[in-house]
Amino acid sequence: MTVTALPTADSLRERFAPLLEQIGSGAADRDRERRLPHQEVRALAEAGFTALTVPLRHGGAGADAATLMRLLIDLGEADSNLPQLLRAHFALVDDLLHGADHACQDDPEPWFARITAGEVFGNASHERSTATVGDLATTVRPDGEEFRLSGVKHYSTGSLFADWILVTAVTPEGRRARVTVGRHDVGVEVRDDWDGFGQTLTGSGTTVLEEVRVPAERVRLVEGGDGAVTTKTSFLQLVLLASLVGVGRAALRDGIGFVRGRTRVYSQGVGATAAEDPLVQQVVGRLSASVAAAEDSVLAAARALAEAQAAQGTARAEALADAAELRTAQAQITAVAGILETTTQLFEVGGASATSRGRALDRHWRNARTLASHNPVIYQERAVGDRLLNGAGLLYFWSTGESSAASTAAARP
Repeated sequence: MTVTALPTADSLRERFAPLLEQIGSGAADRDRERRLPHQEVRALAEAGFTALTVPLRHGGAGADAATLMRLLIDLGEADSNLPQLLRAHFALVDDLLHGADHACQDDPEPWFARITAGEVFGNASHERSTATVGDLATTVRPDGEEFRLSGVKHYSTGSLFADWILVTAVTPEGRRARVTVGRHDVGVEVRDDWDGFGQTLTGSGTTVLEEVRVPAERVRLVEGGDGAVTTKTSFLQLVLLASLVGVGRAALRDGIGFVRGRTRVYSQGVGATAAEDPLVQQVVGRLSASVAAAEDSVLAAARALAEAQAAQGTARAEALADAAELRTAQAQITAVAGILETTTQLFEVGGASATSRGRALDRHWRNARTLASHNPVIYQERAVGDRLLNGAGLLYFWSTGESSAASTAAARP
């Protein structure tokens, strides 16, 4: 029997390095011109990057979570929009591999084939309706042998670039369902109306679903409670953190490049050039340590996640998943602080010329701030503290919506 060895993380990084360099060379211009990275997403899919975690026997690279996050950090350094807009795609593969309820899961092999052929998945789960926290306004209802899907989703990250969209909805009986629809199905409209000041090219706009016909096999009821211990929360958070670390790397790289090429100095400076000024050297050294600490914490959490997923089905699975979630929350605390400091203090090395739009150094702060605002870190800090002090459970599920108190007050005459 022939046994094919899995590619190593180093070999995969080497394989994709030329493509990521090409993607990175146009990142600043795309941000400045707000030019969506359709070609870059297609290039990643055609090169096999989007099939990194598909099993080897199904045509993918068979990468585990630790290897994936390392590659996503590299991609984030090239363009931080790309790991985030592919988050739902890689999460779908993770669901297929590790048993989360999804409409694609009953027979994953055809979906693996689609992914290795270059098809991409996007997301449409979040809403800005008047529904209270934890409720959904998007509905899926039986219609003969099929279903009909209707609703409006916001923050539909990646869906502008996708072939398939993963939708969360509620049935007439009040049960949650996960639904898979084609990006170009009749009744599906994806709008480019995301107006955040950072991560502007993730396609995180509105998806309108008007009586979309859905085959029964693409609708799956969600089983289990929201508080169950799972590796899914860690996985989703780590993709964002990989994007964030990529921002930090890119900011440090561009800051070093700026200082090395700088010939102007201050009269009160203490070096013949900016690169020889000890104060500038101190800033760069400190920021490099912040980026390294953030990257190390994220990769440590990714290794814990990979270990937990490898132990699935064993007696240790739940304890390892819980440990991975704790490491991920701690990594979020470390990475958010370190990368926000890096993208802010970066400007201390160059004076007003560092703020030139042509250099586009501001995009690093805008992207970092936007990524850090997802799943606000203040709640993770409290949860970790409560866990360590009182043994409290970690946060495995959260959602946004109108507060029940506000909804009650609004309903009063």
